[in-house]
Amino acid sequence: MPSATAGVAPERAAALLGQFDRKRRAAQIAVPTDDGKVRARLREMDEPMTLFGEGPGDRRDRLRELLTTADEEGAETPVDVSMTDAQEQGDQEEEFYTEGLQELLQARKDIAKYTLPRAKARIARQKDDSTIPLRTHIKHRKAIKEKLQGFELFGTQIAGERPVSITRFAPNGETIAAGNWAGGIKILDVPNLEEKMSLRGHTGMVGGISWFPGATLQESNVSAGSLNLASGSGGGPTGKNEINFWSLEKDTPISTLEGHTGRVCRVEFHPSGKYLASASFDTTWRLWDVETTTELLLQEGHSREVYTVAFNTDGSLLASGGFDSIGRIWDLRSGRTIMILEGHIREIYSMDWGADGYRVLSGSGDGWVKCWDIRAVRNVGGLGAHNGNVSDLRWFKGIDGDLSTVVDAGTSNGVRNEMQPRKAGTFFVSSGFDKNVNIYSADDWSLAKQLSGHSGNVLSVDVSHDARWIASSGHDRTVKLWGRDDGQGI
Repeated sequence: MPSATAGVAPERAAALLGQFDRKRRAAQIAVPTDDGKVRARLREMDEPMTLFGEGPGDRRDRLRELLTTADEEGAETPVDVSMTDAQEQGDQEEEFYTEGLQELLQARKDIAKYTLPRAKARIARQKDDSTIPLRTHIKHRKAIKEKLQGFELFGTQIAGERPVSITRFAPNGETIAAGNWAGGIKILDVPNLEEKMSLRGHTGMVGGISWFPGATLQESNVSAGSLNLASGSGGGPTGKNEINFWSLEKDTPISTLEGHTGRVCRVEFHPSGKYLASASFDTTWRLWDVETTTELLLQEGHSREVYTVAFNTDGSLLASGGFDSIGRIWDLRSGRTIMILEGHIREIYSMDWGADGYRVLSGSGDGWVKCWDIRAVRNVGGLGAHNGNVSDLRWFKGIDGDLSTVVDAGTSNGVRNEMQPRKAGTFFVSSGFDKNVNIYSADDWSLAKQLSGHSGNVLSVDVSHDARWIASSGHDRTVKLWGRDDGQGI
C-alpha cells in the first residue's frame, strides 16, 4: 500500500510526518476539563490565565499546546501528574445528584411499595393476554376500528372568554373540567354540557387540569371538602405561577401550591393520589406531596421550558417533555433518567402512557406522534398526525386498562372460557393546529376517524373511560363533545 507521503518531496514529507507525530503526542497529554483547573495550570507555567476573546475550549487547547511544546523541549514534567490524579479523584467524589429531603426519600420508598405489586399484576395479566389466539385479537381490533368510525359531533358549549386550553373528563366520565386562558375553569356535565359551576382562583392562563384518582361529584365526597381537582396556571403580566387544589364544594381553591418561577403547564396526579407532578416554563418539573402540599422534588434536566408530564400506569415512571424537543423518562424510585427520547425536531407538547406500562406516546410541534418502547429503549413507530402542532393526545386506557387486577377467564360447565382481549390501548386521540381531532388505531397506526368542527386550532382532547365520549377544546373558546351515532361506547 502506498504511504501517505508518496510522491511528496523529502523535506515536505518529513514535515508532514513531524506534524502527525506531534498531534499524536498532544492527544496523549491529559488536560483538565474544569476551566478553573486549566487556569490554575496556566498560572503555574507563568502563562496568561486568559486571552482576549478566549473561551474555555480555546483555553484548554492552548494549555495542551504549551504542554506539548514543553515536552518537545525536554521539560521534566510536561504534565502535572499529581494535579491530574487530584482532578480524577475530585471528579469521583463530586456528587451529580443534590441531596434531597428526608420526605423525598420516604416518598421514593412509598412509591416503590405501591408500584411493585401493580407491576407484578400487570405482567401476570399480560402473560395471560399472550395466550389469546391471534385470530381473536385481529377480530377484536377490527371490530373496535369499525366502531371508532361512528364518532360524530354531539354538542358544543362556549367555555371561556379566551381560548379553552385544557379539557379533562372526570374518572366517572360524567363531568368535564375545562380551563381557559382567562384563568377560569368551567365544570360541565355530560352529555348536555351544561355549566354546573365556575371556578375562579387563577390570575394566569390555566395550562393543566388533573382529576384526583377516583374523584366524583357526589354529595358524599363534596360535602367532606375532599380533594377532587388540581389545576396549574401562570403567564401574563399579572398571572401567578401556581397550582390550585379544588374540592368543588365551593368555587375557591382549598389550597395553593407555589414554587415555580415560570408558567405552570400540565399537572398530573400520581395513580396513588398521594403526589402531584407539574411542568413549568422555569425549565423544571416538580413533585408535590398532596396531603402536606409541600414540594418534594425540583427536577432539572431540560434545557428549555417543560410543558408536559405523565405517569405510567404502575406509577413508577414519569415522562417529561418540553421546548427543547427532548423527552425524558424518570424512575421515581431512584430519581434517575432511564431513557432520553430524541427524534422530534420541534417542541413536545403532549405525552401519554399506554395501558401496557412500557410504551409512551409523544406529540410535537413538528406534527408527528411518536411511540417509544422503554423495554427496547428506542422509538418503535411514528406518524405524521397533523398539519401543524400536535397540541394534545390521550391513549385510551379504559375500564380494563388497570392491570393491577388479574381477571380470571372463569369456567362454564367445567370448560374454561377463553379470555377476551382488552379494549384498553387499542386506540388514541390527538388534537392539532390543523383544527382537527384525529382518532388513530393503535393496531396498525392508521387513521380511523377525523373529527372536524372547530373553527380554530384545537388545544386539548380527552376520551372518557368507557370510550363513549371524546371532548375537545381550542382557540374558538368552545368545548365540543363527540359521540357515536348509536350513543354507545366501543
